[in-house]
Amino acid sequence: MKRILFLTVILISNLLCAQVEFEAKVSKNSLGLNEKLRVDYTMNADGDNFVPPNFEACGFKVVGGPSQSISQSWINGKSSFNKSYIYILMPLQKGTLTLKQASIEIGGQTYKTTPVKINVTNAVDLPRNPDEAPAISADDNLYLVADISNSNPYVNQPITVVYKLYFSYNIGISNWRELSKPKYNDFWSQNIDIKQLAAEEGMFKGERYRYVVLRKTVLYPQKSGKLEIEPLSLDIDCQVPTNRRNFWGQPLMTEDSKRVSAGSKVITVKSLPNEGKPLDFGDAVGKFDFKVTPSKTTLKSGESLDLTVKVVGTGNLKLFSLPKPVVPSSIEMYDPEHNENVSTPLSGMTGSISDKYTLIPQFKGNYKIKPLTFSYFDLDTKKYKTIESPEIVINVLDGPNDAIAASNSPKTSEKNTIEKTKSFAYIKQKTTLSPMEEDDFLGSGLFYSLVFLPFLAIPLVVLVRKKKEAIDNDVVGNKIKKSSALAKKYLSEAKKQLNNKEPFYVALEKSLHNFLKAKLNIETSEMSKDKISEILVSRKANVETVSQFITLTENCEFARYAPSTSSSIQQDFDKAVTILSDLEKQIS
Repeated sequence: MKRILFLTVILISNLLCAQVEFEAKVSKNSLGLNEKLRVDYTMNADGDNFVPPNFEACGFKVVGGPSQSISQSWINGKSSFNKSYIYILMPLQKGTLTLKQASIEIGGQTYKTTPVKINVTNAVDLPRNPDEAPAISADDNLYLVADISNSNPYVNQPITVVYKLYFSYNIGISNWRELSKPKYNDFWSQNIDIKQLAAEEGMFKGERYRYVVLRKTVLYPQKSGKLEIEPLSLDIDCQVPTNRRNFWGQPLMTEDSKRVSAGSKVITVKSLPNEGKPLDFGDAVGKFDFKVTPSKTTLKSGESLDLTVKVVGTGNLKLFSLPKPVVPSSIEMYDPEHNENVSTPLSGMTGSISDKYTLIPQFKGNYKIKPLTFSYFDLDTKKYKTIESPEIVINVLDGPNDAIAASNSPKTSEKNTIEKTKSFAYIKQKTTLSPMEEDDFLGSGLFYSLVFLPFLAIPLVVLVRKKKEAIDNDVVGNKIKKSSALAKKYLSEAKKQLNNKEPFYVALEKSLHNFLKAKLNIETSEMSKDKISEILVSRKANVETVSQFITLTENCEFARYAPSTSSSIQQDFDKAVTILSDLEKQIS
């Protein structure tokens, strides 16, 4: 009996479940790009936790809803229930789009709709009431423009791109959405925050327009030639006047939309001239002052002093390295502490960068630090300029003498000899001398060894010289070694800057770029995300690790300007160490 009752309950519950219906109904399966689509998610039983699909990921934006509709009726003693969630959608692109599954919980079970395919064609002419038709077109009254300060700069010369949305006095802007962000391949870029959008007045196409500045960006081209700036595109909701009038004769407004693009821009970048280029030129472009300053010049051995190498001015301050001082071997020099105090207005980077070295002399004496030179390309005069720091003398007043210098001093040697003579003078009173027998040097084994040793060393010298020439000629190998060393250096620098957001992400980004240079033998100008992914996967790198690497490089680009916490910075550093370690093992 219990078994029969159990089977009956299961059968009834299955019948009840089979009666539940949950489906997506669309107003049409084919529509124009400028038409709207109604979607009804209907069910015949009440449920909870309704989850719609991500409409934007499906290629639509929501312009209406969600709204609910509930109906219940009794016919011949039988009840019927219907509930709907209603959305009004606008397609964002042409093609065959798919509305993915929605889900809801009914009676403790989860139900999902079947995906619905929608065919989106070109925009179509929509029938309008003549009185409700727009009196003017948004196409002729709405423009997105990219103003570029200089389309023919030098490498590392700053240029600015300002995106302005112009609209006439006849229309109003209610909302906009970015369809595609501008991309700055082969440029170092930094966005300038716009705290508040405000409409201004200006001339455009010979007429007075209102405009809003949407985005400001400072760019530094990193290579010469024709470089393309990919466009910014927007989807704009606006209000345009109709032919209908209100009681006071003012035109009534209706909603309209338009997609605008600033268009791609081509920047022709000039390479820096070779004429007069100094040998120590390190890509500094702008106008700078250079100083090398010791914290003190008189001290005792074992005490420390700080030697600061500093560049102040306007130019590509974050994009070059400072010269390194050369100190005597008796002075111990530690790795520098790098500091940046740089702001980036529309005119370009301005401020200072510095390297502070800690020096500790070991012996008493006077030590000279040779002058340092710093070269840069002056944009005003279009010529290279070199600044030389003065020679610095460090006077160590107290401490032990340099043992090597003391042993080589003639006065010291003479003094030691006299002291030794006086010390042993008392045992010279009764001395018996006897002649010493010495072997003739001529014809001895040492003689012949010294004669033939230079001839035997000739092949070894030749081999060493050829090996050195091979190493010097291996431009690619040397570049890889240098990039590998720089990757480790900048990763170490990022670790030091965990408490300073912007310097941390600058150093981390340089570390990632130099890692790619060392492992993939590619230049910075070739580092597009698609190419990096393609090369890493072809070198047998794990696809997930490659995806994490690309995500990390994107974080470095945006995190410098977005709010972040110390925990997120630490997470990005730990993630970078793990990803680089994994790629090191995976890349063949």
